[in-house]
Amino acid sequence: MRALLARAARGWRGPRASDPVPALLRGGGVSQAGRRAAGFVLAAAVLAADQWSKTWVLHGSGLGGGRIMTAVPGLLNFVLVWNHGITFGMFSHGGAKPILAIIAAVVVGFLGVWLWRSRNWMATLAIGAIAGGAVGNILDRLRFGAVVDFLQMHAGTLYFPWIFNVGDSAICCGVAALMLESVLIKRPVAADSRQR
Repeated sequence: MRALLARAARGWRGPRASDPVPALLRGGGVSQAGRRAAGFVLAAAVLAADQWSKTWVLHGSGLGGGRIMTAVPGLLNFVLVWNHGITFGMFSHGGAKPILAIIAAVVVGFLGVWLWRSRNWMATLAIGAIAGGAVGNILDRLRFGAVVDFLQMHAGTLYFPWIFNVGDSAICCGVAALMLESVLIKRPVAADSRQR
């Protein structure tokens, strides 16, 4: 009895069900190679969806000249917009493509290394989504000098302030998933530190 009381005083709580969320974050029994492959496959799928949708908008939708196509009434429109803006107007001159190509190579390399070193499912898939979306937008800048945007969200007469694309959506979802992962993965560590 005294041994049990001593264990309780030290923070021992006995057998308990494992927490499925941290287990999933750590990998859920899948090999690291399988997780990496899934991340790269997701990146490729996002890139393919982004480029296919932009090809359709440019060549198959009939959009252009300010025409708006209703996709989901009261929620989503398609409207073609060329996004020429880069932060603070950098690289807007005609000879910017070599510089953009170098930046693109650095970004892709960084995301690839980050994905390769990722230790859990949520982060791996989030980085894959970000990488696919980023590469899609970089390809637009290299090919056209601007990014093809066409998704216009709204709720009735209240419009989202930016028009965006599939790659942008993947980037935002990936960033949100990384933020969520950082919160979920730290909870067990915080609990362990309190027990000590």
